[in-house]
Amino acid sequence: MNFTIMVATAGQGILRSNDDGRTWHRLGLKEAIEFDGVVRALAVDPERPDRVYAGADAGLCISDDGGAHWRLAEGAIRGMTVWSIGIDPSQPEVMYAGTGAPSRAALFQSTDRGETWHRLPPEMDEFCQGVNRPRMLTICVNPDDGQDVWFGVEEGGAWRSRDGGQHFERLDDPRKAIRSSDIHAISILPATASAPRTFIVLTVNAVYVSQDDGQTWDGQLSKQRFDGLYYTRTVMPLPGSDDELLMAIGDGTPGLKTRLYRSSDRGFHWTEMQLETPPNSTFWALGGHGADPTRLYAGTKYGDLFRSTDGGRSWHKEWRSFPEITAVAWTPVKAPLVAQAQSTD
Repeated sequence: MNFTIMVATAGQGILRSNDDGRTWHRLGLKEAIEFDGVVRALAVDPERPDRVYAGADAGLCISDDGGAHWRLAEGAIRGMTVWSIGIDPSQPEVMYAGTGAPSRAALFQSTDRGETWHRLPPEMDEFCQGVNRPRMLTICVNPDDGQDVWFGVEEGGAWRSRDGGQHFERLDDPRKAIRSSDIHAISILPATASAPRTFIVLTVNAVYVSQDDGQTWDGQLSKQRFDGLYYTRTVMPLPGSDDELLMAIGDGTPGLKTRLYRSSDRGFHWTEMQLETPPNSTFWALGGHGADPTRLYAGTKYGDLFRSTDGGRSWHKEWRSFPEITAVAWTPVKAPLVAQAQSTD
């Protein structure tokens, strides 16, 4: 199968490979994303695998050839630093993007597959205690109901809209189930014949699961469940599965110890996965695609890239080291990559 791997970094744009990681190509000159720019998010269109979206320091960027070339989207998001991207799986023309440091944290919506963007409520605080300027780390659209939109902000709370982003309610509260305002990831698993719709919210130090539309939450501190590891970084539904999740956790940022865990019961119980080589820092990013559910990638804060070809049960480190990895994705399209000219000075 032809495919292209994309590794987003904080300082070297997006590095890409179309030969299963044997060789890697940086971005070329005159692209919308600078080859030494910052890219925080990647997403592949669920209907058009050649169309890829990137959240960069220049704004929201679009590729129509599997990540080889990029152009800037139009609208109010242009020039903002984009940290997260969410796509409505039932209507991929409807998209959401979240911004953050050094830009003001805000939520944007597109109804034309990312071509143009307008800003949505609510208004986020400009500053916070934990990270100075908040950043919107996660956006998730309910796969059963495109009007049900969630987003989470690092030091800005968990938010939910039931009307497609026109109005939002804040869910975190020190007096309620979700106590922390430091939200790292949100995921939603659709209802099946054997399980109700399930909402998963990761704060910096806990995993929360709800199966009653968010009325009540099963929340447990990570350090009590994962051998003292508290820094709960990100979670991803496993492609091709209705019930399985993959989660990355560490002992801090950048961290010295990190692990990958898999859940087969929608986030209530977790099993540690096998890592061939000790990672150099906390796992930061996860990537997969339904074209091959067995192929998964995980990147660490300090640039280790791991690959699994058995659906996440075992992991092997790639030969290449990267700058700080912020996002990982792959698409079943062989991008027309061209090696850039090397300096002879």
